[in-house]
Amino acid sequence: MSKKILMVISGADSMRLADGSTHPTGYWAEEVAASHQVLTAAGVQVSLATPRGVRPTVDALSLDERGGVPKADAQRFRTYLDGIADQLAAPLALSDVRLDDYDAVHLPGGHAPMADLTSDTDLGRLLNEADAAGRTVAALCHGVAGLLSAERQDGVLTFAGRALTAFSDDEERQGGLGDNVPYFLESRLRERGAVVETGPAWSNTVVVDGNLVTGQNPQSSTATAEAVLRLLGES
Repeated sequence: MSKKILMVISGADSMRLADGSTHPTGYWAEEVAASHQVLTAAGVQVSLATPRGVRPTVDALSLDERGGVPKADAQRFRTYLDGIADQLAAPLALSDVRLDDYDAVHLPGGHAPMADLTSDTDLGRLLNEADAAGRTVAALCHGVAGLLSAERQDGVLTFAGRALTAFSDDEERQGGLGDNVPYFLESRLRERGAVVETGPAWSNTVVVDGNLVTGQNPQSSTATAEAVLRLLGES
């Protein structure tokens, strides 16, 4: 029987910046497309879910050279996303998801998770259940912000004391939103007790700590999915 993965995508299409302005956002194309492709090519069943089952929005910059994405790569990601358009159009609602139906939870990024997943109680419930059961929890780039939704009864971050990586403060300053970001993810994770291990900016960096797999940035998308497959015994 093939393994089943729940891919949780942000439903946000905008976010409030530090200066109070509103910024368009969404999921990062490469992180969804490359992750989905690697996982399904290995025979894994991937189900998509968002808060309230809303249709997720792709960040326009993730398909544009202005976002540092070469034209050929953007076309490849766009073509792949078009191929799973039916799934993207009708994701599961996080509130309806039962962890027992899945072997792993995977959180791709884009800035959007900072706007909704970071405080989503349904996601927090699923992550707490997954970690307690020893099931694979994976997060990529700004998707690691989703881990902030999981707390113990005493309010401590469920993943405090765990080694992980995420979009680094250096990367945010070099090619992200800079000081206008709502918060620096690396710093916030450290404040909440996570042991953050970042590689050089834009490097392919993946950290595995037990059942927890995290990737630093879009460049780590494929390697993160491959690490998930190894934990699931599918590679």
